[in-house]
Amino acid sequence: MARDTTDFRPIEGVDELVAYLAEGNKPREQWRIGTEHEKFPFYVDGNAPVPYGGGRGIRAILEGMQQKLGWDPILDDGRIIGLVEPTGQGAISLEPGGQFELSGAPLESIHQTCREGNAHLSQVREIAEPLGIRFLGLGGSPKWSLAETPKMPKSRYEIMTRYMPKVGTRGLDMMYRTCTIQVNLDFESEADMRRKMQVSLKLQPLSTALFANSPFTESRPNGLQSWRGDIWRDTDNQRSGLLEFCFSPDFGFADYVEWALDVPMYFVIRDGHYHDMTHITFRQFMAGAARNEVPDGLPTMGDWANHLSTLFPDVRLKRFLEMRGADGGPWRRICALPAFWVGLLYDEAALEAAEALTASWTYKEVLAMRNAVPELGISAPFRNTTLRDVARDVLAISRSGLKNRARKNRDGYDETSFLNTLDEVVARGTTSAEEMLSAYHTRWGGSIEPVFMEYAY
Repeated sequence: MARDTTDFRPIEGVDELVAYLAEGNKPREQWRIGTEHEKFPFYVDGNAPVPYGGGRGIRAILEGMQQKLGWDPILDDGRIIGLVEPTGQGAISLEPGGQFELSGAPLESIHQTCREGNAHLSQVREIAEPLGIRFLGLGGSPKWSLAETPKMPKSRYEIMTRYMPKVGTRGLDMMYRTCTIQVNLDFESEADMRRKMQVSLKLQPLSTALFANSPFTESRPNGLQSWRGDIWRDTDNQRSGLLEFCFSPDFGFADYVEWALDVPMYFVIRDGHYHDMTHITFRQFMAGAARNEVPDGLPTMGDWANHLSTLFPDVRLKRFLEMRGADGGPWRRICALPAFWVGLLYDEAALEAAEALTASWTYKEVLAMRNAVPELGISAPFRNTTLRDVARDVLAISRSGLKNRARKNRDGYDETSFLNTLDEVVARGTTSAEEMLSAYHTRWGGSIEPVFMEYAY
């Protein structure tokens, strides 16, 4: 998230929080695609991490991008920590370890998404390459220890860094050493949100498997295909993971609100200052628990919006749905991730087929799949088959959905070609992570250094 929200409207009751989510309902013709992707900056000389400051640091990249794009700076205590397009059509932000993120504009087609991503990568290379910096498209930092990883000067991350070790063993790794590709999608009603939430929660482990791309940690194989996926198994299970209550046939906005109310907060912002609120839940905040702790210690709608952004389930509900299961990856994967989910969720016939395929899948089965995928990828078992076979069926549904959408580029091609990189995974029977491991044990000669060339932007 590029910029934390400021909205001073007071909250009168829980109904307003439910209504806030329901305001996301949009007619089908207004549905859009918002794609986010993160990448690790590194110095070409030595494949070392890039700090925030200095003449060749991340701040210099942001300042160069600001000058090139004319976007507005996002400041935290006077330091530039991101950029936002003046009309809200996209933003650039920093993750805790310097991961460089584009939060894309809401677009109508995957063709536009791909052009946007290509333009961003071209622009950031133009600024970064004279500084001796390139970017790595992986799901996990392959070389640097946590101690070697830079820390970005962003107030919310200081609060999270103190809090994470109290609630899980992997939170700091998640913050500082992982990258993702994510797509944000719309719904037209509460019922439509429910359908999309349930299908996408059930299929999120498959997404993790297809995009598995983080097999190295601190210069060695880590025994996993998606180290990032494994990290999310013990980051902060109060606010993350697979939400069982969402599997209910009558799940709705109010259920998500009730869950979110009882998750500990991270912060509130008052007069530009971040106040640590990790000791209370949002429900306690609404009951007046911070009345004497912070200025204006009663909750606002801005506080609620920020709180929703600090929840990390596999599919996150805000006024849209966020698909959060995939590892970061190379350019083709940036286009493939939104294509996968748009094909499944934005065409009625495809959504019905995905619902039918997953209708009998139970929470326990999906949880077992989620737990197996980080190690086994598409070879993970499911019932009497493997995820590789499930992937064939799901990709066929997604392809049919994209074909039915019939969004064509100037050359007359529809969006189905963006699934080709995932078709290759299924046809080979090996994930990107397994391909890297094979290279490590053969032509890379037991070194991870070549990954900085072969998977760099």
